[in-house]
Amino acid sequence: MDDIQRVCFVMHLKPDRVDDYLQAHTEVWPEMLDALRTAGWHNYSLFLRPDEGMVVGYLETDDFARATAEMSRTAVNEKWQEQMAQYFRTEARPDSSLELLTEYFHLA
Repeated sequence: MDDIQRVCFVMHLKPDRVDDYLQAHTEVWPEMLDALRTAGWHNYSLFLRPDEGMVVGYLETDDFARATAEMSRTAVNEKWQEQMAQYFRTEARPDSSLELLTEYFHLA
């Protein structure tokens, strides 16, 4: 298990778009899910603090840099990011504005 990277990140939604963002995730495109798995994203979860519009993501992967690079080369990710951009506070693509958190403790 030492080769597994645990990655946690934060993103920020527009407060008035939280419900729309949640609705968009009720049926994530199967091809997007397949692309994430193929790129090496495992145990991927998203959490939300709705009053702040704060999204917290967690995933496990062998190599986060490689996994994100592989996703960035897929057409389905390009289309997904275009769809999701309307919900976020940032001007940048959502997947390029992840605020990575530092892991400082882990109980296995």
